[in-house]
Amino acid sequence: MKILIVTHLAPFPQNSGYPIVVGNTIKGLINSGHEVSLFSLNPQKHKVQHGEPDELISRIKYYCHSIDTSISFKHAVLSLFNRKLYTVERYYSAEFERLLIKEVTEGDYDVIQFEGLFVTHYLPAIRKHTKAKLIYRAHHIEHIVWERMAKQKNDPIKKFYLKLIARRIKDFELKQFSLFNAIAVFTNQDKETVQQHCNPAKTPVEIIPVGLDLDRYKPDHRHTKFPSLFFLGAMDWMPNREGIEWFLENFAADLVDGDLKAPFYVAGNDIPERFDDYEVVGKIFIHGEVDDALEFVNSKAVMIVPLLSGGGMRVKIVEGMAMQKCIISTSLGVEGINYEHGTNILIANTPQEFKRAIKRCIADEHFCRRIGLSARKLVEEQHDTHKINNRLVSFYEHTLKG
Repeated sequence: MKILIVTHLAPFPQNSGYPIVVGNTIKGLINSGHEVSLFSLNPQKHKVQHGEPDELISRIKYYCHSIDTSISFKHAVLSLFNRKLYTVERYYSAEFERLLIKEVTEGDYDVIQFEGLFVTHYLPAIRKHTKAKLIYRAHHIEHIVWERMAKQKNDPIKKFYLKLIARRIKDFELKQFSLFNAIAVFTNQDKETVQQHCNPAKTPVEIIPVGLDLDRYKPDHRHTKFPSLFFLGAMDWMPNREGIEWFLENFAADLVDGDLKAPFYVAGNDIPERFDDYEVVGKIFIHGEVDDALEFVNSKAVMIVPLLSGGGMRVKIVEGMAMQKCIISTSLGVEGINYEHGTNILIANTPQEFKRAIKRCIADEHFCRRIGLSARKLVEEQHDTHKINNRLVSFYEHTLKG
């Protein structure tokens, strides 16, 4: 097959969930003999690094288009009154659309896959110029993320603003579902949401979980510091910032002077400067972006995922499982993963539950190792990229026959 993938973020480097998913998809498809082109928007704040993935880039047709998606206070305020969906519209570029039209007109593609809501603005123009099957991959349901964030806010002004944005995104997002030939999602929860708003007979919806190239995930416990706690995630995503701030507000005192006798490390790109105030020498470390994410994960013992909002499947949890980490997460954080509490992960939804789980983990290295080994087994069974890629290709073939 000849496949075009359209993204709102260049998947190089593969240092967060979205780039990892896109990158693994491309690797799987070209290794299966399919021809892949990638057209990516590249927000100015995102640095494209071509060091590691040069070999992959050389095997695809790749175009990367710089765009300024920075949030303007003026436009954000104006959007409250002009009813424009600024959250999505800031990813629109007339020049990128022109180049996409040229590509699909000349490319004779079988499948064009839109990776997430922020590139769906280009759908109407592309549809006019191609007979390819148009597939939407929902990394999560965007309006649900905003609804959940609104519920977490106590400030009435912030709550009102987030609810307003959630309603507008929902109106836009639900209309997009029926415009595609087929939709891929990561979780059963997302599948049920999509099917409520489109005709499954006309727009099939398939669960294709996150897949990892397990050859890259090689845990080495000789280099793991025990006990230690860590968080790793892209901090330009609001649910991650919200979750880690909640955790630090609840546990900073216990980590510094209390009975949680383990250092806590926070790493990820775009950590706001205010998080530096939480740093305490020898107790709480705010790293920012790390050079080698897997080396960082390997060097720490217990992964903390205090997600209070968000949606879809958390790639970092699947990666942590692949690295045999003992993970403590909220129920929301593990949506779509076929976990078993106490066997391959620990679930905590309140400060009291988090504290009990942390105390158990930092006191018993053998227990952490057992949870981690079971987690790796789950990933090998259900998230191996080779198995996931076969499901994706079958999904494409079924769509092409429809």
